Amino acid sequence: MLRGLTTVNFFADDVPAAVAWYTELLGVEPYFARPVEGTPVYVEFRIGDYQHELGIVDSRFAVHPKPDAAAGPVTYWHVDDVEACFDRLLARGATVHEKPIERGPGFVTASVVDPFGNLLGVMFNKHYLDILDSRTAA
Repeated sequence: MLRGLTTVNFFADDVPAAVAWYTELLGVEPYFARPVEGTPVYVEFRIGDYQHELGIVDSRFAVHPKPDAAAGPVTYWHVDDVEACFDRLLARGATVHEKPIERGPGFVTASVVDPFGNLLGVMFNKHYLDILDSRTAA
């Protein structure tokens, strides 16, 4: 039934500021923007080996109000070095949600709250690399 991740949406009260923050972090410009009265209210980045989509949505369009503290599921993005990525996120203004922790051989996770109140997980995941290797070897 579920076939794969298509888009992860984060919400921000200040979409241009969030776009600037994520552009700097990711090293890529968004490929899509939907403006309303000249200001973007939805912006998408394509990132990573599979070009997954990260969307930034104006908080006005959130189905539910934003909670007082970051909560909910954590989506983990594969990174090659969790410690270095975690440190970079903190240096850019994110705050600690969960410090890096080894979950087992080949699996390390960490998560932060970005400056806009969204949970962002990073993970070294051996299975991700195995799948990537099997697809590129074909």
